[in-house]
Amino acid sequence: MSVIAYLHTALVIRLNELRRGGERDRGDSPVPTAVIIIGLAAAAIAVTVAVSGSVDDWLQELPEPGDAGDGGDGGDTGGGS
Repeated sequence: MSVIAYLHTALVIRLNELRRGGERDRGDSPVPTAVIIIGLAAAAIAVTVAVSGSVDDWLQELPEPGDAGDGGDGGDTGGGS
């Protein structure tokens, strides 16, 4: 019976500790959270700028529609045997 009483007492004490509010329940300060958000936003902007620059460079290399360019597609030019 003493083991059951001990377990009951330990359980009651632990539940009371969990129910009590205190300093540990306040959570983090908003400053670290703001710093993390600003860092993630800066990283997202950097990735967006890098991808935008790469895509813009790639699009500049594409020929205009209807432009034969330098050699075309290598197909038949229409004159031949």
